[in-house]
Amino acid sequence: MDGVDGVDGTDGFSLSWSALQAAVAGLAADDFGRPSGCAGWLVRDLVCHLVIDAQDVLITLATPADTGPTCDAATYWTVTHTPPTGEDPLDALTVRLAAAYEDPALLQFHLDDVGAAAGRAARLADPAARVGTQGEVLTAGDYLSAYVLEWTLHHLDLIAHVPDAPAPPPGTLAAARALLERIAGPPFPRALSDTDALLLGTGRRSPASGERTLLGPLADRLPFVIG
Repeated sequence: MDGVDGVDGTDGFSLSWSALQAAVAGLAADDFGRPSGCAGWLVRDLVCHLVIDAQDVLITLATPADTGPTCDAATYWTVTHTPPTGEDPLDALTVRLAAAYEDPALLQFHLDDVGAAAGRAARLADPAARVGTQGEVLTAGDYLSAYVLEWTLHHLDLIAHVPDAPAPPPGTLAAARALLERIAGPPFPRALSDTDALLLGTGRRSPASGERTLLGPLADRLPFVIG
């Protein structure tokens, strides 16, 4: 797919993933007990989810497909309009797994270890190669582009209640917004920052009255919950 500010595909994946890993590495032990931007999850639960996501990336990039693509970076995502509550069985399993680490440093180490491998695999991947995941086939380039949105949203989730943590890079925010707009249909108003468009668009916060006016008919279609 065409790049957005030069940070889609492998470049976008690497930039967004490296920034997210660095943000996790910089967390203090107390930060892991803070709420995250994901309903029902503490920061430690979110970081545990990132470990699982990194494993999924490794599995997918090592699963070649011999049929044509069935989706691209935008249609890869399943979209609902119901925000998660944190009560899904898989969400609850993540909470239990995260608690089993006890020492946050062990969780940071595991993410650094598996995350570094996922980053290397992404850099080595042929963007045109086809890979299979969740019953779908897509190019590795589209798969990695899809994860720019995932990593950027979870970076915002990570820092939601950790005010001193670094924000996602501007380029990945712009690329994530562009992909969300492809998923949503019409673009979000340019008066909204990339961060606000992502938070409002995915239901991570509700629009204020002025923002509802700015959004117009799009406000009635929110949120776009991807998974």
